[in-house]
Amino acid sequence: MFLQLCSATRYYDWVLKETNFTRLCSTKSILTVNGGFPGPTIQVHKGETIYVNVRNQGLYGVTIHWHGVKQPRNPWSDGPENITQCPIQAGSNFTYEVVFSSEEGTLWWHAHSDWTRATVHGAMVVLPAAGTTYPFATPYAQQTIILASWFKADVMEVINSALATGADPNTSDAFTINGQPGDLYSCSKASTYRLLVDYGKTYMLRIINAIMNEEQFFAIANHNLTVVTQDASYIKPITTPYIMITPGQTMDVLVTTNQPRSHYYMASTAYNDGDVPYHNGTTTAILQYRGNYSTPSTTPLPNLPIHNDTTAADNFTARVKSLASKAHPISVPTNITTRIYMTVSINERICANASCAGPNNNAIAASLNNISFETPSIDVLQAYYRGINGVFQGNFPSNPPLFYNFTGEVVNSTKYPTFGTKVKFLKYGEGVEIIFQGTNLVAPENHPMHLHGFSFYLVGTGYGNFNKTTSPKTYNLVDPPEANTIGVPKNGWATIRFVADNPGVWFMHCHLERHASWGMDTVFIVRNGNTKESKLRPPPAHMPPCSKS
Repeated sequence: MFLQLCSATRYYDWVLKETNFTRLCSTKSILTVNGGFPGPTIQVHKGETIYVNVRNQGLYGVTIHWHGVKQPRNPWSDGPENITQCPIQAGSNFTYEVVFSSEEGTLWWHAHSDWTRATVHGAMVVLPAAGTTYPFATPYAQQTIILASWFKADVMEVINSALATGADPNTSDAFTINGQPGDLYSCSKASTYRLLVDYGKTYMLRIINAIMNEEQFFAIANHNLTVVTQDASYIKPITTPYIMITPGQTMDVLVTTNQPRSHYYMASTAYNDGDVPYHNGTTTAILQYRGNYSTPSTTPLPNLPIHNDTTAADNFTARVKSLASKAHPISVPTNITTRIYMTVSINERICANASCAGPNNNAIAASLNNISFETPSIDVLQAYYRGINGVFQGNFPSNPPLFYNFTGEVVNSTKYPTFGTKVKFLKYGEGVEIIFQGTNLVAPENHPMHLHGFSFYLVGTGYGNFNKTTSPKTYNLVDPPEANTIGVPKNGWATIRFVADNPGVWFMHCHLERHASWGMDTVFIVRNGNTKESKLRPPPAHMPPCSKS
């Protein structure tokens, strides 16, 4: 059903509960919100505030994150487990205050506890503020398209087993579009998602990559896509036969139904540029024209790039630029007072007696600046606000411990990271530049890095090692894309900039879920400014207590 363009209710009541679903010829119980997979869609207008009461009737503690919502001064409702709150225990509840500000477009919400986001997720549609409209012709209708993963096994067992053995977790058994694997998977043809359309209309597809561990190519047979937003920020329209979208990213795409009335597959398959396990299936849905015609004997598939076509991925992402119009201006910081050079690596953790199932009989780990993040038992936000010692250290470094040919030779001393809960403090209002540097350690690949509490500008990317003299000369400071999740190229670099104008505790991590589980995470703490409007808000009257989940 197409979304109705009306203002959303400001109060939501959600129930987390186990629900039986049948996919791929078997039935299993999954954790859901209100019994749905995907979960309910939230719809608001730009700048609104909503309240979501989450009652946990599941089996273990869970939190919810509002991905891409900046939550000004309000990290208390941001959601990452043991970073800004402890989990909502089974049998209890917590009310989130979700504060929308400058976002406009499509975002999404998801669980932020272990791997529960595999089934606990849904869309957030942020419509233009009252009295304003899109910077393009209003589409005839719109629909969310959520790409997700399906595991036959219990997802918590998948990751817990991998962490216990040190091995790579098992890949998913299918990808899905709006909860359905599609015609190319077993026992799935009858339930394939169908999008009914009228001839000669323009539709907006709000596409979300909620997949756990794979970036995706997406296309619709015989139809061009015109991308108009990324991560709830308007971009200069891009007309393309396909998109490449990383886990965590969202894109709004216009599709004009100008082909002969028939059935056409929309399809999505993995983009995987690393020598790592991935699910190599193709999920499909059907774009089905209304009208009187004979059902085609075969439904055409789009021509998607092959799984490791880096050129196709780069050709798409290089075209993404901010709209940067008078009505939708951007403000790229140029006065940079904090510059962080951050290596992004897969590592190994040495196991006693070579007892693990990862590379060299060690366990797989991951790191930023060679520090593998350890999640504390008390949330970082509470520890910071209340001055609780021993929860974190404020010495996350601005540079890696050793400089070498990051994308070439492998230096054994950096293969093994240090482990700890190290955070980086930022002054309120300062201009920040982060240079993510991919490395060739263990298993290099593209890393979709996500920052909570901010959108940022992707001012430059390149392959090889970042050069502090020549690389900044390639920066785009005129119309760089504004985003909350960006891909760091395999054995390459990406530079982002933002102003640290949101006081509080904000998580940053790779949105490939196995990498986040292995420690490819850190935390930024933005100190208070000098005015009430630049200080962290006090906590709500009730926060979930920190106890074993």
